[in-house]
Amino acid sequence: MNTLTKHLEKRIVKLSRIGIYSLLALTSGMSFLNSWASEINSGELDANAVIEKSNLASYYAGDDGSAEARMLIVDAKGNKQMRQFSILRKDKVDQGDQDMMVFFSRPTDVKGTVFRVAKKVERDDDRWLYLPALDLVKRISAGDKRTSFVGSHFFYEDVSGRNPKEDSFAFYRDSTDSNSYFIKGEPKDPNSVEFAYYEAEIDKTTFLPMLVTYFDQKGNKLRQMSVLKVKNIQGKPTVVHSRIEQFSDNSYTEMRFRNVKYDVGLPQSVFSERSLKSPPKAWLN
Repeated sequence: MNTLTKHLEKRIVKLSRIGIYSLLALTSGMSFLNSWASEINSGELDANAVIEKSNLASYYAGDDGSAEARMLIVDAKGNKQMRQFSILRKDKVDQGDQDMMVFFSRPTDVKGTVFRVAKKVERDDDRWLYLPALDLVKRISAGDKRTSFVGSHFFYEDVSGRNPKEDSFAFYRDSTDSNSYFIKGEPKDPNSVEFAYYEAEIDKTTFLPMLVTYFDQKGNKLRQMSVLKVKNIQGKPTVVHSRIEQFSDNSYTEMRFRNVKYDVGLPQSVFSERSLKSPPKAWLN
């Protein structure tokens, strides 16, 4: 039996609309329970069980974590922008509520901007954006969760993770002779999202989604997330390089992570309104 024990407004105020399924290496990877191995080997996992494990692997690595990240945003004309930030994340329980904060340090037009998330499994997440130029804390409504995150191809929802309860899942291709599970996700409320469905290729060993493609009603590709590099950090498989492409104009965002740390002992006091204006420097990389 295989043992699977090693288991993220124009300039801020005006935010463009683009997006992906999974983000943030900080939230990628986890330590899997030995009891799950027997399920995998016996072929008893259904699509919902795979998605549950993938959600854990992608968003609940360790009890908490920190990382530094850099995004390279390339538009349809080849113009490039960079975003650099630090991330702090703390779980209240696996597959449950979660706190996250993202602190921007570069370039100068976003320096001091802070994104805060209080993830709620049983209802819409609470999200805030602190805009230092205006000294304003902006509440991000549920209707804005699938808008661009600081001008990138990531959505606000991508940062904290899409709730699996919002979609229905089924296998779209046999995975018997493959190292991946092939799962199709369809939104239960089609009017709440810009896509009709998505197809995900999920690694059978790490349960990380390695390729996710979004489609419209006609089956045309809208955008795609691909994992370019995975690294084992503290026994947890972690995405450290990924790419998101938008097919309508071939624009894309690449994300790289460094100094990823898990189980650092973050206090709950870090995840507060006070930290929006006064970042907890002792806990930032």
